[in-house]
Amino acid sequence: MGLTAKGQAQLLQRRKDFMQADSAARAYNVLHYSLSVQVDPDRRYICGFNAIRFKPDRSLPVAQVDLSADMQVDSIVMRNRILSYRRVKNAVFIEFPKALNPDKRYTLRFYYSGYPRVAKNPPWDGGFVWKRDKNGRPWVGVMVQGTGASLWWPNKDTWADEPDRGMSIKVAAPDGLMEISNGKFKGKRDLGNGYTRWHWRVSYPINNYDVTLNIGDYSHFGERYRGLRLDYYPLRYNLEKAKVQFEQVKPILDCFQHEFGAYPFKRDGYKLVESFGLGMEHQSAIAYGNQYEMGYLGRDLSSTGIGLRFDFIIVHETAHEWFGNSITASNIADMWIHEAFATYGESVYVGCRWGDKAAQRYLNGLRRRVKNDRPIVGDYNREGSGDMYYKGALMLNTLRHVIDDDLSWWKLIRDFAIAYRYQIIDEKTVVQFFNERSKRDLTPIFDEYLEYTEIPTLELHREGSTMAYRWRAEAAGFAMPIDVRIGNRIRRLKPTQAWQSLGNLSPSQVEPLTTSFYIRVKRD
Repeated sequence: MGLTAKGQAQLLQRRKDFMQADSAARAYNVLHYSLSVQVDPDRRYICGFNAIRFKPDRSLPVAQVDLSADMQVDSIVMRNRILSYRRVKNAVFIEFPKALNPDKRYTLRFYYSGYPRVAKNPPWDGGFVWKRDKNGRPWVGVMVQGTGASLWWPNKDTWADEPDRGMSIKVAAPDGLMEISNGKFKGKRDLGNGYTRWHWRVSYPINNYDVTLNIGDYSHFGERYRGLRLDYYPLRYNLEKAKVQFEQVKPILDCFQHEFGAYPFKRDGYKLVESFGLGMEHQSAIAYGNQYEMGYLGRDLSSTGIGLRFDFIIVHETAHEWFGNSITASNIADMWIHEAFATYGESVYVGCRWGDKAAQRYLNGLRRRVKNDRPIVGDYNREGSGDMYYKGALMLNTLRHVIDDDLSWWKLIRDFAIAYRYQIIDEKTVVQFFNERSKRDLTPIFDEYLEYTEIPTLELHREGSTMAYRWRAEAAGFAMPIDVRIGNRIRRLKPTQAWQSLGNLSPSQVEPLTTSFYIRVKRD
């Protein structure tokens, strides 16, 4: 069944909305952020400023900077002049005395303060967490992937723009505690007021929700490994556990660098920072909260036993350094670009360590976690289904077997990761790249798994003395090859949405390889 006229119109309108909204987001281009903030754990209060270096895309009389309505705007200054502004909920519209020139670059300082929203269930619920470790020392951090970075610092809060020249992060924390943020450590300074300021520099573009701070009674250890700086920050009393658990990082990086290309943030290094939330892909400063367990908090998500061979959070969040951090979706509606590839990365690591059969078992064990409740691609500024993780990974595995040439497949994945390094992309970009490199029209396959709720069904039907077969799918023009076992032979069929005849066979004699293709089968 093809897409209805109404469905086609809705799909086209959604993509048009994406393009229009992204165009609006490009009213100015952020070149650099310089964030400086002081954190008071006792009062649960922060204050500071963000210096935003930017270039207008056109004559710009008003610029939007986002900051949660929970936070106070103290002042906005440019060229020693306090600027006027108006607030509309979480947006701050800054009015310039004269429209800014698109041929020039500008820097404004946005001073702010307040009591940021508290996260109830990080990382799924965004906000700050103000805790005490088991020794009673303050332990502070923040996770804001779904809610947006403007929850705690002023910025252009869209996935469609990242600071081209990176970011400086300075965090003043109470004396006696350590603070860890993204990027390379540049030093610390005693401010003489009971606070020490920690300085970090991000030398690559960074998506806003990745920007983080972590304050606590941390220990530190690290080393250089094959030219890359590795740094680890467990809570002090977990140092010995971390020294054992974090040894997994080396084979994980070896695998991903082989399959996806060099680690994208070499100048900034790779860090794991113990966190209260399960985990988050904070660029070059991954939040780790898996309790030094194997699997997912000691559980195997695949129910195959394979998931207990590795620390799920280290593998999944490290994969995000390539998919999510280096390559970033332009809108949260396309978050599947982050999560499908990172989840697929888990199976890639299994394949590196224990072989492809184990990788296929692991992937197929994730099927039971797919809900098929709604489309993976969301509406503009809204996440799609959580199926973006498991169903998304199974879609990629299906595409691998559609292409049916592993040398070409792994080269395609690696080339994709390298071609769009440090770039912001969307669904259309991914599909176009896969089409060009595979020399196939994979668009209907992507559409079926991403834009619709149900997966395709291969129908096998006895008609007189012959067996007929076809796809039942919603995407227009859906026609995916499928391997089937007939007796002792593997045969590739090329079903379409029209009935085709296979010969004098019973449906029970034809066994589609559903371990390689994520489909349903209907026999009658």
